[in-house]
Amino acid sequence: MKALLIIDVQNDYFPGGKCELSGPEKALGNIVSVLRLFRKAGLPVIHVQHVNTRPDATFFLPGTDGVNIHTGLTPLPGEDVLVKHAPNSFYRTGLADLLRAKVVDELVVCGMMTHMCIDTTVRAAWDYQIPVTLLYDACATKDLSIMRETIPAKTVHNAYMAALDGIFARVLTAGEVEI
Repeated sequence: MKALLIIDVQNDYFPGGKCELSGPEKALGNIVSVLRLFRKAGLPVIHVQHVNTRPDATFFLPGTDGVNIHTGLTPLPGEDVLVKHAPNSFYRTGLADLLRAKVVDELVVCGMMTHMCIDTTVRAAWDYQIPVTLLYDACATKDLSIMRETIPAKTVHNAYMAALDGIFARVLTAGEVEI
């Protein structure tokens, strides 16, 4: 059985948030369309919410509006919400146990940020031998910098998607998802 795993689609990643991404609204629209498919089919939907507990954290802070899941994806009764404190959605969250209990043998993954929590979670799923379909146009990231060079968000996104496609995931668009 497939399950939809929606990672960290939270207010701080949207305009006015403390860690704005490039194109979160477009990704949100695609996530919403896939979410409708899963809900209509009665398949499991799992929301992951990052709550930052690091002393030097600047976003996803407890008790702020930024930590809240975006209202466009408000979890329905019966949909699981897992709270995490690290990039990996499997790390100390009970996700692996939840998937076993629901007899989930494939994940469809979307959310934010491509270069951090999406990448880390998809690679961890491989460790658990869980096949992943990763939705290219239902994820978002931001510009990164290294060695006084800025790497545009689109390049970051494409590089991570290309690296994950094949061994760690099958990368598709939201419109290509089959239920």
